[in-house]
Amino acid sequence: MNTVHRPARWLVPLVLVIVWLGLGGTFGSYAGKLGEVSTNDQAAFLPRNAESTKVIEQQKAFNQQESLPAIIVWTADGGGKVSAAQQDAATRVLESLATTEGVESKPSPAARSQDGAALQGVVPLSPNLGERLTGVLDHVEQASDGVPGTRVQIAGPAATQGDLGKAFAGIDGILLGVALAAVLLILLLVYRSVLLPFTIIISAVFALGVACAIVYVLADHDIVHVDGQVQGILSILVIGAATDYALLLTARFREELAHSNDRVAAAWAALRGSFGAITASAATVALGLLALLISDLTNNRALGPVGAIGIVCAVLTTLTFLPAVLALMGKAAFWPAKPRSADAETGGHGIWRRVAHWVDTRPRQLWMVTVALLVAGAAFFPALQSKGVPLDELFVNDAPSVAAQETLGKHFPGGSGQPVVLITDADKRAQVTETAAATEGVAGAQTVTDSGQPTGTPLVVDGRVRIDVIVTSAPDTDAAKETVQRLRDRLHATDANALVGGYTAQQYDTQRTAEHDRTLIIPVVLAIILAILILLLRSLLLPVLLVATVALNYLATLGIAGLVFQHGFGFTGTDASVPLYGFVFLVALGVDYNIFLMTRVREETLRLGTRQGVLRGLIATGGVITSAGVVLAATFAALIVIPLAFLAQIAFIVAFGVLLDTVVVRSLLVPALVRDIGPAVWWPSRLDRRIMAEQQPVARAESPEPAAEQNN
Repeated sequence: MNTVHRPARWLVPLVLVIVWLGLGGTFGSYAGKLGEVSTNDQAAFLPRNAESTKVIEQQKAFNQQESLPAIIVWTADGGGKVSAAQQDAATRVLESLATTEGVESKPSPAARSQDGAALQGVVPLSPNLGERLTGVLDHVEQASDGVPGTRVQIAGPAATQGDLGKAFAGIDGILLGVALAAVLLILLLVYRSVLLPFTIIISAVFALGVACAIVYVLADHDIVHVDGQVQGILSILVIGAATDYALLLTARFREELAHSNDRVAAAWAALRGSFGAITASAATVALGLLALLISDLTNNRALGPVGAIGIVCAVLTTLTFLPAVLALMGKAAFWPAKPRSADAETGGHGIWRRVAHWVDTRPRQLWMVTVALLVAGAAFFPALQSKGVPLDELFVNDAPSVAAQETLGKHFPGGSGQPVVLITDADKRAQVTETAAATEGVAGAQTVTDSGQPTGTPLVVDGRVRIDVIVTSAPDTDAAKETVQRLRDRLHATDANALVGGYTAQQYDTQRTAEHDRTLIIPVVLAIILAILILLLRSLLLPVLLVATVALNYLATLGIAGLVFQHGFGFTGTDASVPLYGFVFLVALGVDYNIFLMTRVREETLRLGTRQGVLRGLIATGGVITSAGVVLAATFAALIVIPLAFLAQIAFIVAFGVLLDTVVVRSLLVPALVRDIGPAVWWPSRLDRRIMAEQQPVARAESPEPAAEQNN
């Protein structure tokens, strides 16, 4: 019988490996193609229902072509005044740019600043230049050098978008290379083997290739929007999750091989033993990400399905390709090391036996101290200011657009070049203009005319007119946002149909929408995770405790991050979406490690009771979960290679939070709570009460520490 079925036992793993090799060869290149369908135009990721988004749609009617303004700023060498001749030369340069490829319409004439030390001109560029934007900006800058005795800089939305494009340039190769190198190094140190780390890396790369191919098709058909941030997070998420799941599976495979020489049976047993934990943990992350679909922010809704696709692909490779390869390789996968049971008496597991003894003898003191430390960290949560990132902090390095905007702000009104845009009824134009000009924080208001000149006839489209308002503060400051709110309050009383938009209004609406999303999405994610844990652990009390511990870890992480950002990195604020992203990743991924631990604890509890179950589960999973946490922290830390404050903040929050969760919450707090509460933790289930009496003597005999020590 065994002879008959032996070929079939080897055929299935072999076919799975061949299929995945084919998929990897076909779709692997898509990991480097997402840039072809991604956009760094921040206007594409605004709130759907915000007032500023409605303005974008309506103001298109007032322009012959939609444009992306580049603001050229000339300052006199040596800090002197610009001359009339220099102003004429600058105007000629601007006129010459009208025929340049990528310029949508006639640039404005050069305008002198009130202090006479600078000139500015606006060049409207096509919003659809994509990767060509950098080349067009370089040409504009070179042409603008034709004004003798001046220094030229380019500011405005076009310059910012160009710098974003440069920041994300090479993201596919650089970010992926750094992340994979970090993971490979950690795996080599963990397993001290040659083949297994590369096998896990290949499995993760296959998952990423398939995920990127699916996302590419969806983005190419405008089903999802992808920018550089979403693209970078997808790569990190897939690599980190696939490696974490692989570590859990290979740990079970190593245990099975320590007791059996049948590699196929060991692979099947490992798959069966880890399937529930892996799928449950993946479900928490995927469903948590999909909860972002209820967000009103387009970039949040984009990350939801994109991230969920990545998680599903990571699970598929872990549950199909990896066990198939392990079945074919057997003990050779761990060469030159030898497979060893996770609860062996010697080796690297000794530390977890000591931790288990600590949990067993002082559970109450342990969980009370760890809770106090986490609460102390959470007390600094208000230090994290999520009111948006000022333009001068958008990039972590020196970006030309930031320096140009600072120069522009020195010589022109703060909102020059990025006006607040009003759309109002034509018959109320005069009243609205007067009200806007008289609003605190406004430097001036001007109706858009049919000729584009201040003295022209007001341009009326469908009974509506556009009024550009220049504010006195820089467009990304709190003062400018307060001016936008004042304008809305006053103008809505004058014209109920008036709309206030523009760059500053977009930042304000994004911030308000992100705050609303947090209050809506966080409870939904918690409910999803709680439901999954209840189904998995068949308990009510324990899932509530697990969710509470990861939520406390999240608050403590944000509190510490707030201090580090302010006093260490010099950030005055974070992007409005940072707390939500941090929550989704930290809570969903933090629950992963508790799932890995508690599914093993439940398995051991069925045999030995709760006390021995938590101790055995901690010893068996301690090494693999810690390794998984270090891997995930390292992969997210790789985001710092992209010089953007948003990704640097996410990198720190997730990396620090995952390590805090792995070392403190999962290793000490949760086991100590379960040990202290005892069998009641499984309420309302009677999981181990029926076996406690008969198993207690056996459990005491098999304790990881001598009985005399445990009674101390």
